[in-house]
Amino acid sequence: MPALSRRQALTTAAALATAAAGVAAAPAIAATASGHHDPHSPAPFDEVYRGRRIQGRPSTGGHAHHGTGYTVLVDGVELHLMRNADGTWISVVSHYDPVATPRAAARAAVDELQGAALLPFPAN
Repeated sequence: MPALSRRQALTTAAALATAAAGVAAAPAIAATASGHHDPHSPAPFDEVYRGRRIQGRPSTGGHAHHGTGYTVLVDGVELHLMRNADGTWISVVSHYDPVATPRAAARAAVDELQGAALLPFPAN
């Protein structure tokens, strides 16, 4: 029987750890994809901020952008929202100012718009 090199042992261990992590994450991914509420998703909100109505809620169906699973509206117009790898959120209006929640992203967009109307973001 050939001897197992240190490199082969470490490669095998890394592959097994990766596979185990994938198996552990699979139920959570399946639950989210099947339409069940993701417990890590931000809570819905509906409020008036500086005279503008901002709303946020988990997305349903194929409406979610960039896999966020969350929709934000400013005066009924969808605010294009993206989630960064570190968990922060940015919008098309305040792209270079990441914030902690979709509500904060909506408020930052209202601040940046300074009373101007939010125009719909064109779909590709």
